[in-house]
Amino acid sequence: MSRRAVITGIGVVSPSGMNPQAHWDTITAGDSKIGPISLFDASSYATRIAGEVAGFDVAGKVDGRLLVQTDRWTWMGFDAAQQAIDDAGLDLSEMDPYELSVIMASSSGGNQFGQKELQRLWSRPDRTVGAYQSIAWFYAATVGQLSIRHQAKGPSNVLVSESAGGLDSLAHAARTINRGVSVVLAGGLEAPLSPYALSCQLRSGRLSTSEDPETAYQPFDVGASGYVPGEGGAVLLIEELEHALDRGAKIYGEITGWGSTHDGAHTAPGSGGSRRQYARSMRLALDRAEVSPSDVDMLLPDALGVPENDATEAGAIDDVFGAGGVPVTTHKSLTGRMYQGGAALDVVTALLAMDKRQVPATAGPKRPAAGCELDFVPETRQADVDVALIGAHGFDGYHSSVLLRRYDQGTPVTAAPTS
Repeated sequence: MSRRAVITGIGVVSPSGMNPQAHWDTITAGDSKIGPISLFDASSYATRIAGEVAGFDVAGKVDGRLLVQTDRWTWMGFDAAQQAIDDAGLDLSEMDPYELSVIMASSSGGNQFGQKELQRLWSRPDRTVGAYQSIAWFYAATVGQLSIRHQAKGPSNVLVSESAGGLDSLAHAARTINRGVSVVLAGGLEAPLSPYALSCQLRSGRLSTSEDPETAYQPFDVGASGYVPGEGGAVLLIEELEHALDRGAKIYGEITGWGSTHDGAHTAPGSGGSRRQYARSMRLALDRAEVSPSDVDMLLPDALGVPENDATEAGAIDDVFGAGGVPVTTHKSLTGRMYQGGAALDVVTALLAMDKRQVPATAGPKRPAAGCELDFVPETRQADVDVALIGAHGFDGYHSSVLLRRYDQGTPVTAAPTS
């Protein structure tokens, strides 16, 4: 790659907060945001708690016309994207629209909008749905609406790869920048909290049924019994390096390596997934960045909370780094698992750790399960985080890793590795 991709803007809409600083404050305080589902009556469901974006208000952010045409998930995307644009200090209206792209990830699209229309379909004699059902629930809706909102006419895409898509979007954004685009809005968000959406998630057999927010979601712990769903995520503004330098932008970090090893193998509950392919995705990210495992200062794992999958992930990490070979921190037990949004939010955590020169304490486990004895960070500590690796270990053979490096403002602009 001859054109380098750096991150200059961050936007967060998550149970952990409505901006990057609020998210950081939540995870460093270890403040759990998981609680009873309030978006609908979940009393008859096996899982009744989740990570919700409390008090999310679109007033003044989405006009009336778009409110009736789009879903809560897209509203979150509007908010997070605008935060990232503002944080980058970039006026997109002054750009050549063909140099701007939107590349986001989503698993299930606009669930609340779809729920409303399904109820309308089956509860009224005319058996009809609204005109916007065909687009508001669609998993590409947020990409489409963001590209219209910001007049992005560069190549835009939506990635669907379970939790791995939040990382795949960054890798694809870096490739798109190498092909000539100057700015990409990337990341992922989810809003999977509606009766129909929760029913679909419960079918996987991987959701926790505990009603105790403090113990329901315990990745890598002896008490792990599944995960708790969450909504929200993050949008990152990714920029070509010289474009960012020319305007004096603050650079949070550089995307220097990635690996996706989606083998398509069905992973039924109890199988744990593919340890070899997950480890291979990490090695690919390291190799492409020309970084050795010993150079990594922090790793953020997928942290599913299903015992077999946790053991697979921990084993893959040990295969690459050796036992206790890398500091590991995770915060999903504070927010719920947001699928594509969770991986994108982990990228934000890594970038903030670089910016603040701190390694945030992990939110778990309290008692690591056998085979999950990783080097978990016990408390937030001051440290230079120059290299961070983020992993995603999704269902049914999705494995992705992204490596971020601190950008030294004094380093001359040179071509990145071509591998």
